[in-house]
Amino acid sequence: MQDLLTDEQKERTEIVAVSVDPPEQIQMMKDRVMEESQVTLNFTILTDENHLVIDRYGLFNPNESKRRPVPHPTAIVIDQDGVVRWKFTEVNYKIRPENEDILAALVEVQQDRS
Repeated sequence: MQDLLTDEQKERTEIVAVSVDPPEQIQMMKDRVMEESQVTLNFTILTDENHLVIDRYGLFNPNESKRRPVPHPTAIVIDQDGVVRWKFTEVNYKIRPENEDILAALVEVQQDRS
């Protein structure tokens, strides 16, 4: 996603992922991605083991197994004032928003601020 941004967007945009996984598992995932695809994840991944952020945005998936919480896959565009301007949530973890959809929402927010 970061590679799809223009230089101007990179200066004004921060991409952050939130995961319920502890930091050690996040690092293992980053290492696996690098090993398997030679891609370095160039965005921040925050751990939310107690799912405080996940609960705040209503993303907790109560239908998952009891062994660990798994949020619904979601992409959110938040403006500089902290207002959610676009949100995509899907119950099926295999369905994710396209990068183009996220970029279009980002462009719209940036145009509104101009």
